[in-house]
Amino acid sequence: MIQFRNPAVRHLAWMCHVPQLLESALVFDPGAYLPTDVQTTLLRWDTDPQAGPSVLTEEANPRLGLYFERLYECLMTEIMGWQILAKNLQIRHQGITLGELDFVLRNPHTNAFEHHEIAVKFYLGYNQPGAGVTFWHGPNAVDRLDLKTHNLLEHQSQRTQLAATTDALLALGIAGPVTSRIFMPGYLFYPREPLLSHPEHVPANHLRGQWFYLDDALQMHTKHWVPLRKPHWLGGWVQEDCPDAQAAQATLAAIRETGTPRLFATVERGADGLWKEVDRFFVVPTCWPIGEDLS
Repeated sequence: MIQFRNPAVRHLAWMCHVPQLLESALVFDPGAYLPTDVQTTLLRWDTDPQAGPSVLTEEANPRLGLYFERLYECLMTEIMGWQILAKNLQIRHQGITLGELDFVLRNPHTNAFEHHEIAVKFYLGYNQPGAGVTFWHGPNAVDRLDLKTHNLLEHQSQRTQLAATTDALLALGIAGPVTSRIFMPGYLFYPREPLLSHPEHVPANHLRGQWFYLDDALQMHTKHWVPLRKPHWLGGWVQEDCPDAQAAQATLAAIRETGTPRLFATVERGADGLWKEVDRFFVVPTCWPIGEDLS
């Protein structure tokens, strides 16, 4: 998937086959519905992005969730041919917003209505000292895998059961049952010590990385490190130029100054001359995790 040079094409290719961070009957697998010529389509878009969907050439939203949502819209419509009936549909009752539905779609294979909740997540495993329990925190240490999973399964995916949702859908001409699905790809990042088992309800084939503290990172060779900025947390990183060692060192200095975890990729040069990601990892400040929002 990292053969593509256009970032949006590379990210779309990643989304087509990426393992998810949730094991549930509600999980939606795009791979089950991809057309047989998807690779040809992606290669054509990569060669001539101007001839493809606008998401390939527009400036990517630096807010990863919004960019991911934009890509999902392209995946479902331009690649898979599904019809989006509503996006970010607000559910209200007596003037109070109860939530929203990320996507309401028509499945062309079954002609049924589906509600899709989507998220892309990155969690770092942390063994709570003295507690004997492992928590999987987001880089900002506020978001947690167990909390997000519970919210998706018990709340977000269940909003179609609300009477107010039925009314909102009827207003759009959507009647009848609506099947809820969840799409949540991402990465889990493991510490070097202690060795952690992967969390319950996460498939064993999930994408993995590592994390370590800044003081440890400063003792490592950073020649082939590349800092990854959003929205390039998606998919495998690829670049034409040699890694900039000064950029890696400047990013490590910024971690100390700001207390903000940062994501890096380790790259190696391939036979085609491109530098491609072979590993990824977070470097976090010595105070991590703390209960402050560092995003």
